[in-house]
Amino acid sequence: MAKWFPQDWPERIRALAEGTLTPVVPKRAATVMLLKDTDAGPFVHMLRRRASMAFAGGAYAYPGGGVDPRDDDHQIRWAGPTRAWWAKRLGVDEAEAQAIVCAAVRETYEEAGVLLAGPAPDSVVGDTTGADWETDREALVARDLSFAEFLERRGLVLRSDLLGAWTRWITPEFESRRYDTWFFVAALPAGQRTRNASTEADRTVWIRPEDAASSYDKGELLMMPPTIATLRQLTPYDTAADALAAAPGRDLTPVLARARLDGDEIVLSWPGHDEFTKHIPTGGATA
Repeated sequence: MAKWFPQDWPERIRALAEGTLTPVVPKRAATVMLLKDTDAGPFVHMLRRRASMAFAGGAYAYPGGGVDPRDDDHQIRWAGPTRAWWAKRLGVDEAEAQAIVCAAVRETYEEAGVLLAGPAPDSVVGDTTGADWETDREALVARDLSFAEFLERRGLVLRSDLLGAWTRWITPEFESRRYDTWFFVAALPAGQRTRNASTEADRTVWIRPEDAASSYDKGELLMMPPTIATLRQLTPYDTAADALAAAPGRDLTPVLARARLDGDEIVLSWPGHDEFTKHIPTGGATA
């Protein structure tokens, strides 16, 4: 199996256990598992992060990134479940819920060129490949333009009904970069197509979740625990619509790694995900 954890984890885990490491406050983030139906079942869109990236370099992941605080309180045109519904679903207040959903939709547009918004509550933009669209997308990436401003400028309605909240993972307390990330599922809108629009990725693929998981198991694809865990969770569904229909019933209790000292080793585990459990000798070698 491919090694997914950084070299400094054992040292930082020991420091946390000994009380000499103060955990970094995690940043809010969102990521989207974009699905499309094929004759072979649903495929998911994944990107490979550049090896030079400070966080998860070389790993396969989904489009995603941090929440923009500017999207907290700006009232935007909104379709689908209310902000109050999303607040209850995500376990946050209404302003945070809007910002998290905005982050999911914005990052999908920034990194994959797919926009879950339309001119009316029951429509979706058909094509986002023009030069004027690219100018706006680059302004979003540079944070010169907030997503709320982008939607308002173009007279677009955010389609929150096209998203399903799937799971929530929080980066372990011993990590130097921490994120509180909500994972969503969405179906590729008719007429739109993905492209590698991300400066953080050197490759993108459409792949069956079971094929991606198999490649991880063979050590061919590098992934962080939340990515491979969610891929395995997607495999039972025959269509993108089936996955979306299952989303409201999924448990969003945050998954947070636990690290404990056990004799001469550190035991690292993720509740509910036994495959990631590691036994790390205090000398630094990994079992």
